[in-house]
Amino acid sequence: MKRVMVTGSTGFIGRHSLAGLMAAGYEVHASTIEGPAPGLEGVNWHMIDLLALDQVEDLLASLCPSHLLHFAWYAAPGKYWSAPENVLWEQASLALLRAFTRHGGHRAVMAGTCAEYDWNYGFCSEQYTPLAPRTLYGTCKRALQMTIQAYAAQAQLSAAWGRIFFLYGPHEHPSRLVASVIQALLNNEPALCSHGNQVRDFLYVQDVADAFVALLESSVVGPVNIASGQPVQLKAIIGAIAEQLKRTELVHLGALSVAGDEPPFIVADIRRLQTEVGWQPKYDITTGLAQTIAWWRKQRGV
Repeated sequence: MKRVMVTGSTGFIGRHSLAGLMAAGYEVHASTIEGPAPGLEGVNWHMIDLLALDQVEDLLASLCPSHLLHFAWYAAPGKYWSAPENVLWEQASLALLRAFTRHGGHRAVMAGTCAEYDWNYGFCSEQYTPLAPRTLYGTCKRALQMTIQAYAAQAQLSAAWGRIFFLYGPHEHPSRLVASVIQALLNNEPALCSHGNQVRDFLYVQDVADAFVALLESSVVGPVNIASGQPVQLKAIIGAIAEQLKRTELVHLGALSVAGDEPPFIVADIRRLQTEVGWQPKYDITTGLAQTIAWWRKQRGV
């Protein structure tokens, strides 16, 4: 049986990957520092601090997983872009991969970010767009991917790197765009937003998780963009939320200022994901937002 270790398993993406992994025939071992996520039967939970190298070594020695799906990272909203913890997680991720390889692992997929790209180009292609991170977060992710690529070639390890773009959905942090607008409108409060002219590439979180499972199942190596490939203005997403909740009068575009270096356009080239991995999104924006709104209503007992 295929045995996978999943890190960040109670995080935004990780929790959505577990059912898909079990459906794909994996014996799933999920590492967590917070405790198991409720409602997921069949997952083997392991309480572990991934920054403690002895704990990582002991767990991998006992499990000897064939596959690794690594989501864990420092992700405090508003802080992770420049937090020194990024360096710790870069180092811990390399130690994790080395231990995984030592104990017989042969296929690893790790989570990267669109922040590795030079956003001045707007259209982000794995093959053609330069990599020039603006932040410590993007820099550490980029450095990790480069090291993994070289290490995997030397260790005869099959390794892929999923570059995540913009996402939304159930369990999203309340301060992020989609979640914050939904909550404001459910509270009958004004949703204060920027002008919303920025163009981004959004993908529903279940699709993101499913894409990572498909990437793990494939033999594709190297960086792969995990995104929809569809450009959408932020104000269109905000407007769609308001229309579904029938609270369009509460949306205030232009109420918040935009940083001078805010990129106007960030969209992914997803041809590798489509043609080599063979994966397509299942949710469009309308359906994904409806699912997300329903989840937030349920949390609030509405």
